[in-house]
Amino acid sequence: MEKNYFTQSEIIENTINDYTHKANYSVVKMALYGLIAGLFIAIGAQGSLLAIHNIADPGVAKTVAGVVFPVGLMLIVLIGGQLFTGNCLLFIAGWDKKISWAKIAKNLVIIWLTNLIGALFVAAMCYFSGQFDFNHGALGAYTIKNAVAKANVDPFQGFLSGILCNIVVCAAILTAASAKDVAGKIFGVFFPIFVFVISGFEHCIANAYYLPAGLFAARNNEYVEIAKEVYHITEEQINSLTVSNAFLNNLIPVTIGNIIGGGVIIGGIMFLCHRSKKLK
Repeated sequence: MEKNYFTQSEIIENTINDYTHKANYSVVKMALYGLIAGLFIAIGAQGSLLAIHNIADPGVAKTVAGVVFPVGLMLIVLIGGQLFTGNCLLFIAGWDKKISWAKIAKNLVIIWLTNLIGALFVAAMCYFSGQFDFNHGALGAYTIKNAVAKANVDPFQGFLSGILCNIVVCAAILTAASAKDVAGKIFGVFFPIFVFVISGFEHCIANAYYLPAGLFAARNNEYVEIAKEVYHITEEQINSLTVSNAFLNNLIPVTIGNIIGGGVIIGGIMFLCHRSKKLK
């Protein structure tokens, strides 16, 4: 009976071949795959906020969010897309000299930008479609609360959290890659991403939804008043929810952390495993 999984050596070899192929896509094809991945991650992020916005117990809320959020990566793995955090695994192919570092940089820049645009599109659509009106505006208020916390994260802590995040996310992608069947890929994604979400680690593309969504929601005075009343958000905190804080405190340090966690740590370990097997 044929096994329904790949061995460790096969996973690494397949990953190198897959990401080498992705790095050679045209700019248009990369951009389209980047957009769809940003959309999928943002949809998972939006669904998780909706699911937990009225749950008072933080442990229960994180657990519920952990159950909902993985749908975004599942869609990418099963349907297609290029996610910046996952594409940090391009480093393996770079160290194996299958693709140039210039191509890796080009891919990561294009995918980061298009993931960001895809997530921003979902944030705008949720706001203008009235999605944040759910539960008499409570979802909009919670979206502000979540974004305020992320816009004011200590950059160094965000950087370290980003490292931890992409260790888990890239491990999830490799775990999914070990399976040959759909059910195996789903379970391979679900459990690591569940742990990443309940741990509260920082993911730059998920934050590319959370932060713009909060910025949009803060335009609505009703959401702001509910956030002040229910979550005790101050006017000073509302004013701190700016584009510059979103980038400087969160998106930039988290992105760097994600690169190190996924590309350097997971990618480096996987490459060394691959090279050591080839040397035997």
